[in-house]
Amino acid sequence: MRIAVIDQERCRPKDCTHECRRFCPRVRTGDETVIFPDGPDKPPVIVEELCSGEGICVKKCPYHVISIVNLPEKLETDTSYRYGKNAFQLFRLPIPKEGQVLGLIGPNGVGKTTAIRILAGEIRPNFGRIEEPPDWEEIIREYRGSELQPFFEKMQKGDITAVHKPQTITELPRMKSIAERPISDLLESTDESGRLDELKDDMSLGDIWDREVRHLSGGELQRVAITAAIVRDGDIYFFDEPTAYLDVRERLRVARAIRDLSERGKTVVVVEHDLSILDYVSDLVCMFYGEPGVYGIVSHPHTTRVGVNIFLDGYIPDENMRFRDTSISFKGMTGEDQEFAGAETLVEYGDIVKRFENFELKVRGGKISKGQLVGILGPNGIGKTTFVKMLAGELEPDEGEIPTTTRSGFELKVSYKPQYISQDYPSTVRLYLREAGGSTADTPDFKTSVVNKLGLDHLLDHAVADLSGGELQRAAIAACLAKDADIYLLDEPSAFLDIEQRLATSAAIRRTIQAKLSTAFVVEHSILMADYMSDSMVVFDGTPGKRGVASSVLTLKTGMNMFLKRMEVTFRRDPQTGRPRVNKRDSRLDQEQKAAGNYYYVGR
Repeated sequence: MRIAVIDQERCRPKDCTHECRRFCPRVRTGDETVIFPDGPDKPPVIVEELCSGEGICVKKCPYHVISIVNLPEKLETDTSYRYGKNAFQLFRLPIPKEGQVLGLIGPNGVGKTTAIRILAGEIRPNFGRIEEPPDWEEIIREYRGSELQPFFEKMQKGDITAVHKPQTITELPRMKSIAERPISDLLESTDESGRLDELKDDMSLGDIWDREVRHLSGGELQRVAITAAIVRDGDIYFFDEPTAYLDVRERLRVARAIRDLSERGKTVVVVEHDLSILDYVSDLVCMFYGEPGVYGIVSHPHTTRVGVNIFLDGYIPDENMRFRDTSISFKGMTGEDQEFAGAETLVEYGDIVKRFENFELKVRGGKISKGQLVGILGPNGIGKTTFVKMLAGELEPDEGEIPTTTRSGFELKVSYKPQYISQDYPSTVRLYLREAGGSTADTPDFKTSVVNKLGLDHLLDHAVADLSGGELQRAAIAACLAKDADIYLLDEPSAFLDIEQRLATSAAIRRTIQAKLSTAFVVEHSILMADYMSDSMVVFDGTPGKRGVASSVLTLKTGMNMFLKRMEVTFRRDPQTGRPRVNKRDSRLDQEQKAAGNYYYVGR
């Protein structure tokens, strides 16, 4: 079975010489394998039945928009959906379980949102038949004998009410029908369950209750969208990336609210890239693997612990399928609370104060060493970005000083990746990286350890203005790491990235810091990511929007314990992978660790 996919949005037939057709061996023998049915200025069509699979067109395409993939023939009968000729194809579907939470895990672009839309009844399975899609009777017949047969039978009869919290929420403030409505009015009009009053407190909506939708931040909008879904009276609930824009405290609140739905007998499906939250909220998980934008395959369901560990290992035993070349494991911990044992001290800073009209930030002094990676944890609106901007020299403190030289007396060089990234750069990713890092951007080591690691190699000739949110984030991280600096500052580098990209980004950051004997401060909202990359910790506390206090540079265990105690949550470690796992509230382990003051369990 062969799949040929063309990225229609990035294909530029007006600007190339149709290399895909000119160099195709089958075309040269007289077959019409690559054709231009809509004219030479429109994207071509590759006839998959005639394609011999050499992939010459993939290599010759100047804009890298063609993918040719050979797959086992047995998958052909498992096709659940295809978007069109030479378009993305999804194989199999996840199976929701009544009264349980099914987690969907996998990289971006392999069909998780497509699967949700099918199960929510927004689109029907078409089995890859674009021109003659099947009717409901054929769909039900195709799934006979499986758990999806009764599910689709109920859907056909209208006996299933699906509630879908979509992945993209940024469009909501632009909708005229709701933009100027207070969230109190919006939520009260959707409350079919009578639970709005309790959720108002659980989701911390009291302070924004009378605010109009158009004036909400990303995190506030996310909490409103999740609440609007939960208060509706449905049979099955879908939450697509519910923790985006949220801090750790808010993520745990959302996870508990979603978990409560299943305990009330509802069926829930969740797509989530924060493995700690997915682990906490799910009963079962299905893995999605494949080639992003080309095809996706859905695994059979596994229990949460087993499924997440299989995903990290990259090998599915029951399918004899390896979908990643390397396994991912977390560093072993000794249980001792040790200072960072690195090279010489790079810089020291004293107490710092920054005041705004309605907000004050106090930072306790600390010192950092060469090769040290410092994670920054804290709720939204507490001053983390303000602290990073002061270190970057973009803000001046009102009290205290930001050091401008290293301890050795040399000028301190800083590279800063901001939280919000401009997309106004007028040229390609390749030139964007060269402008940031000069000759470093073209060195084999940088290409291997950063560009290829972040999956930017096929995007180098694409315009920065045309990148998606996740692609732009990875390009900005690479540009930051390309610069020659003593301190690297990265504000929320995992935003818009899937779990594999997050882990790859963490590895690229850590390798750069260690190779250059530099230092990094990384603002992060995922406990798992903070644990994966950090040597030490700076913890923020206070009242969001009013007052923030940043700790000195703490050991990893001390910082995690301090932060998690304020969150009132405990973590244990998985014995197989060493990854941190959230303890269920009031479970035996949760109570034991709280009693011992050991919120962050570092042993294995």
